[in-house]
Amino acid sequence: MGDATSAPPTVGMQIDAAIAQLENVSTTQLYAIVIAASLAFSFYLLNSGGGSSALTIMNEKDGDADSLRKPEARKRKDRPRASTSSDEPEPRWHILRITNYVVAAGFLLSVLQFASNASTYLNDSTSLLQFLSVWSIFLCYFFGFFGISFIELDDFVDQQPSQQQQQPSHKLKKAESISPDPPVKVVNVHPPSSSAPVCTDPTSFKKPPSNVPGNLKDLPNSEIASFVLQDKIKDHQLEKLLDPHRAVEVRRLKFDAKLDSLGRGGALADLPHKHDLDYKRVLGANCEIVVGYLPIPVGLAGPITLNGESVYIPMATTEGCLVASTNRGCKAISQGSGASSTILKDGITRAPCVRLPSAKEAAKVALWIGTPENFLTLKKAFESTTSFGKLLDATPTVAGRNVYIRIRCFSGDAMGMNMISKGSLAVIETLKKVFPDLSLLALSGNMCTDKKAAALNWIEGRGKSVVIEATIPKDVVRSTLKTSVQAIVEANINKNLIGSAMAGTVGGFNAHAANNVTAVFIATGQDPAQNVESSNCITLMEETSEGDLWISCTMPSIEVGTVGGGTGLPAQSACLKVIGVKGGGENPGDNARQLAHVVAAATMAGELSLMAALASNSLVAAHMSHNRKPTSK
Repeated sequence: MGDATSAPPTVGMQIDAAIAQLENVSTTQLYAIVIAASLAFSFYLLNSGGGSSALTIMNEKDGDADSLRKPEARKRKDRPRASTSSDEPEPRWHILRITNYVVAAGFLLSVLQFASNASTYLNDSTSLLQFLSVWSIFLCYFFGFFGISFIELDDFVDQQPSQQQQQPSHKLKKAESISPDPPVKVVNVHPPSSSAPVCTDPTSFKKPPSNVPGNLKDLPNSEIASFVLQDKIKDHQLEKLLDPHRAVEVRRLKFDAKLDSLGRGGALADLPHKHDLDYKRVLGANCEIVVGYLPIPVGLAGPITLNGESVYIPMATTEGCLVASTNRGCKAISQGSGASSTILKDGITRAPCVRLPSAKEAAKVALWIGTPENFLTLKKAFESTTSFGKLLDATPTVAGRNVYIRIRCFSGDAMGMNMISKGSLAVIETLKKVFPDLSLLALSGNMCTDKKAAALNWIEGRGKSVVIEATIPKDVVRSTLKTSVQAIVEANINKNLIGSAMAGTVGGFNAHAANNVTAVFIATGQDPAQNVESSNCITLMEETSEGDLWISCTMPSIEVGTVGGGTGLPAQSACLKVIGVKGGGENPGDNARQLAHVVAAATMAGELSLMAALASNSLVAAHMSHNRKPTSK
């Protein structure tokens, strides 16, 4: 054939031509080009991340505090899915750490290989280009990804998309309640706290703040609070960036915005942080011979996902690390299944001691009370003294000529001691009509049992009997609790079960339930002395078949109320408003039962975090680091 039209160059020919042109470029120029391209690509990687995933609750308007109170409550047709569900497992961020070490080792090996025969490689442009290309890839990785593992891995894990809200796992089987709880109305579910300083992780207090304006102290409190809500400033850094007094004011604005989205805006208004106690509210109700009051710091732990809704837990305490540790437990629970809590029993008790002329007569009284129709007579007499109280049962115990009648009643939203004491007197008067020789020795015969450790409360219960549970994914145990499932389960068995058994405890099969119970009791106006029986708790932990952590707390005698006693004081009332249980509920007993759920949730969160600290042997170091003030000079 004749001369054909010349064919266009192929891809291979173009590559050969490009390589031929590179041979005319000096080694120094080529290296500079590769390094410049590597740096440009690295900076692109560093600045191509998405926006902050922090929950934005407010829109600023004129810099005033009112802009913080725009509710974000949106009713959802479908319940939110947990970000750690089985079909959407949490990414295994620890793999990045392993990859970093592998890449670093490869880089060092390549440098050693080059150094072993540098003169040869420098005179061979092809080999030198290969080394430069490999090193450039290493540089891209180092600039783009080293920071994830070695600098801010915990913060990276902490940033959860706000769309991935939490709900209790369907795998948890809720125990059937004798008196079913009313359905929970889900207003809004907040994601786990993105800023969770933990005393058992001292490095969490040393991370420098990022993206903090240089004129931060000159900004209005509302604007600073917006930075905290957007996670541009960590909550626990406020005292360092501002001052302790102003930090409290900013933090109150932050929590008011969050509570507003739950329909509880303004709940903190009556929680004092500047002014004195209103002594008029104390007179004739709470204290006598008053000379002042003791201010106790109040912290808010949470949010914790409890029975499908977000709850913030007020805790009054002077023990450093307690609120921070509980907050870590709340975060881990919310990152997992959330807490599922059930009321098993609901009834306060009083046990009058009556005496008869003989043991035989005492036995007759006990047998008479045990007859169903006679019990109805006592029930009618009891309920004639109260609007809400309902007599549930009366159990007699004979000791010689004495009869101890353990009376149990439903007390609505009141804790119920005054109610049941009044009703018990009516029961005794009814018994005297049938047994004229019966005499009342003591309205309380110590079989109630009130404010004393007693096996009877541990077995039969008193107040609200609660069981609560949660499942924590193994990745959350590792990233948030800084331990392993196996380690925390083993520590729980040997400490809370075997150790408590060896000590002969009654209801003390836990790490520190009394800590959280008392802190919530003081904050919400409960009787602190009743923490003795209210802290009865057994904490159980198991490793699931999937390798996750299952935890439960069974608390048979939580004694709480939302009306009466200290609940009427302004500060305590404010803390009840934070939980959403101030005063009487829509149905009698609803609010008191919800408060019992919250006490159990706080206890489980505290148990989880403390046992993690013990399992990782970081408890003492944390308290020494954060529970000691520097000596004044």
